[in-house]
Amino acid sequence: MEEILIHPAYFGPVSQFVALVKADKVHFENEDNYQKQTYRNRMYIYDSNGKLLLNIPIKHRSALTGEPKKAGKHQLYKEVQIENDFEWQKQHWRALKASYQTSPFFEFYEDKIYPLYHKKYDYLLDFNYACLEFVTEALQLDMNFSKTSEYILHPKDKKDLRPLINAKGKFNFQHQEYTQVFQDKLGFLPNLSILDLIFNEGPNSLNFLEAQEFKF
Repeated sequence: MEEILIHPAYFGPVSQFVALVKADKVHFENEDNYQKQTYRNRMYIYDSNGKLLLNIPIKHRSALTGEPKKAGKHQLYKEVQIENDFEWQKQHWRALKASYQTSPFFEFYEDKIYPLYHKKYDYLLDFNYACLEFVTEALQLDMNFSKTSEYILHPKDKKDLRPLINAKGKFNFQHQEYTQVFQDKLGFLPNLSILDLIFNEGPNSLNFLEAQEFKF
């Protein structure tokens, strides 16, 4: 039985969900420090000009005390608050519709994903778990998972896949191609957000993920 330790992400990339569907049990890291330039608050989709970054703005202060963040002081992922003064939800929703409204399955999932971009979320981690709930339902994935209660640097009883959260990381992962909306114009773009796969492949997405080979 393979157990993995992994981060919840903002509609994480295909590689992360290959790991999730292949694991017997998933442990989500809830106790780590927040880091920039990760899939915690960013995802990449395919728009008419190619790869597009969608980034969730966050508040750079302690969510617990409201005091300005001090230099050198780390902030826990679970304490990170979303900066809702920016209309990021409206912007992201418009970008998703512009990119995927002509995809085969966007309309099929639209009513399910719509609330995520029209309900206010204060904490990034809460929003990411809501995104994960949408994905598991869309994939019809019955996932056995738990959330960590303490941070362990070198876990011994589970495979540590937390590095997959790094958006700048270099991983030897080349998955099979599937048909993307703008593929004829710009070619296939690998390892985008799981939404790219879901909107293009629909109910076949889980079979696609299970068929991929990725040595973690």
